[in-house]
Amino acid sequence: MSTLLRIAPALPFRSGRAGRLVERNLMVYRRTWMIIFSGFFEPLFYLAGIGFGIGSLVGSVSGPDGKAISYAVFVAPALMASAAMNGAIYDSTFNIFYKLKYARTYEAVLTTPVGVGDVAVGEVAWALIRGSLYALGFMVVALVLGLVRSPLGLLALPAAMLIGFAFAAVGMAAATFVRKWQDFDFVQVVLLPMFLFSATFYPLTAYPAALQDLVALTPLYRGVHLLRALFLGEPGPELLVDVAYLAAMGLVGVTIVARRLEGLLLK
Repeated sequence: MSTLLRIAPALPFRSGRAGRLVERNLMVYRRTWMIIFSGFFEPLFYLAGIGFGIGSLVGSVSGPDGKAISYAVFVAPALMASAAMNGAIYDSTFNIFYKLKYARTYEAVLTTPVGVGDVAVGEVAWALIRGSLYALGFMVVALVLGLVRSPLGLLALPAAMLIGFAFAAVGMAAATFVRKWQDFDFVQVVLLPMFLFSATFYPLTAYPAALQDLVALTPLYRGVHLLRALFLGEPGPELLVDVAYLAAMGLVGVTIVARRLEGLLLK
């Protein structure tokens, strides 16, 4: 057993002080809370402009089960997944890089009983909270507009939190490899195509067969697929694949973050 523990990656869940990082971020943002909520409006603009605007020209489309649904109902769960992703990614990349390279926040944090694992979990948790707030706001709007077609749609909120966790962990892991601000262009090169081509605005079947397999491997598509099935009340065993994919992505990301921070901060 001791040999296994030495070989296996150390998951950072031990001392239980990660909540201190969340508390610190709450104190930092208590006077600038509008910065957090500003990103909430972007998916709503897409919903209004594309879901309802272009949707009025498109008319009804075929849902996953072949039944006709409005275009706004089709794109709403995808935009909610994107909202969770964007909220989590912003905090776990740009802000983390600034704290690591310029503010030297974690050097001060580590002089306290808070450890490297607590930093990893705490910051991922904070990014998850931000992504979840975006998803919650979008969910309320979708319910008011009648875009949620099944009681199972209420499960879309915890599903969106899982999406946020996955992207927060991987985003923070990526931030530990960033050397300068210009490197974040690579983040956008990944995020923008993933947003446009993860069956967000049209079904997976619109792609050639070879590209369908490629798109199905992207994390945002797994989130879109999961939320769309819940919005429409079409659960199936394939949703377990989505959940397992996103959970594994998040756990691997947190493990990488803990290891990277250990190397960067405990030299």
